[in-house]
Parts: sequence; C-alpha cells; structure tokens
Amino acid sequence: QVQLVESGGGSVQAGGSLRLSCAASEYTYSRNCMGWFRQAPGKEREGIAAIDTNGNTNYAGSVKGRFTISRDNAKNTLYLQMNRLKPEDTAMYYCAALAYYCFSPRLRDDYNYWGQGTQVTVSS
Repeated sequence: QVQLVESGGGSVQAGGSLRLSCAASEYTYSRNCMGWFRQAPGKEREGIAAIDTNGNTNYAGSVKGRFTISRDNAKNTLYLQMNRLKPEDTAMYYCAALAYYCFSPRLRDDYNYWGQGTQVTVSS
C-alpha cells in the first residue's frame, strides 16, 4: 500500500507563495498519474492540478497561471508551487496517486491513494 505524505502548508498573506511537497513511499509510483486536490470548509473537494506519466499537466481554471505541478521521479516526490496566493485558495490540500500509468492528466477525484492533507491559509 503506497503512502503519500504532504508537507509545506502554512499561513501566508495574499500575494505570497508556498511550495507543497508530496512524498510517495513506493518508487514504482514515481511515474504514475498524480494530482493535487483541495477542499475548503463547506465545499466539495476539487482537483486543481494533475500530471501524467509523460509529464503533461492540467490545471483548474482557478489556479492556472499561478500554480505549477511538477515531480522529481528520483526522489519519488510531487510538488505544487503556488504563487500569487489569494484568500480563496485557503483549503486543505491533498495529493493523490493512481495505481497505474496514465497518459492524460486528470482532475476528477477517482484516484486510488490519498495523503492526509496539509492546510494552506491565505490572509488578506
């Protein structure tokens, strides 16, 4: 069973930046499709960034141009660089992994494995 551990969350003022990391316990997942999701209080979980086996990426409109997803396969780590943060970005952020390769980055939340989440709070 793969384990995903997020880190890098915290509190930041609007306009600031944070970088989230997601460490995977199994090297075999280094090229599987992975994604970042977030859930704000009272709202449904939404997919915000995804990366496929070939490194193609996909973003939700709300974060496109501000957030960047990337991966370091040698370190089994997924990243989310978040710039120009807004108060509406406040949420619990989760990374997720599929149990297999895919060739189209997907934002729907039918992933097999999930981390515990890391809180991001953006103040105005």
